[in-house]
Amino acid sequence: MSRIVVFDYGTGNVHSAVKALELAGADVTLTSDRTVALEADGLVVPGVGAFSAVMAALKAVHGDEIVDRRIAGGRPVLGICVGMQVLFEHGVERGVDTEGLGEWPGTVTRLDAPILPHMGWNTVTPDESSVLFRGIEEERFYFVHSYAAQEWTLDVMPPFPKPRLTWAEHGVPFLAAIENGPLSATQFHPEKSGEAGIRLLSNWLGSLRD
Repeated sequence: MSRIVVFDYGTGNVHSAVKALELAGADVTLTSDRTVALEADGLVVPGVGAFSAVMAALKAVHGDEIVDRRIAGGRPVLGICVGMQVLFEHGVERGVDTEGLGEWPGTVTRLDAPILPHMGWNTVTPDESSVLFRGIEEERFYFVHSYAAQEWTLDVMPPFPKPRLTWAEHGVPFLAAIENGPLSATQFHPEKSGEAGIRLLSNWLGSLRD
């Protein structure tokens, strides 16, 4: 059974994430303890609310350093919703440009859509080699957001594996999920996506053992 830490830094659907991961078969600890977070088999970083508020809360408990050290060491991390957005270099909300964790190049911006937030169930178009969406390619997932990463600019060269990109659309195309080495993320909420979300988390847990 994989030992998973849901990073508790004062924001995000932490208890829902813990329950969903337990249903998916993980041994889950909810904590912001640095040592425990660094040593876990997998780290989950949820996030809701404003990009700037999530970044401030992460930095207050050294979450930025923990994520960076895990990725540098090839240790798996899964970001959810704003926990995905902050993995990019910048987020621009209401004219405020906030520096992100910078694990991926690019800027998270407002969706150009007639109705915001994008709230509810939506389909996705997974990468054909996706591990996260294996067996659930046709399922729907639950989104709540007004901002997203809308382009991918990271140029990965061999021998590093090509990132697996999953797209969705609400007014415009946006990145719904990314699988990039040890770093994975979803813009939607697996913990709110019913059986499909549990299966996605189970697929992620399975990848930790491969």
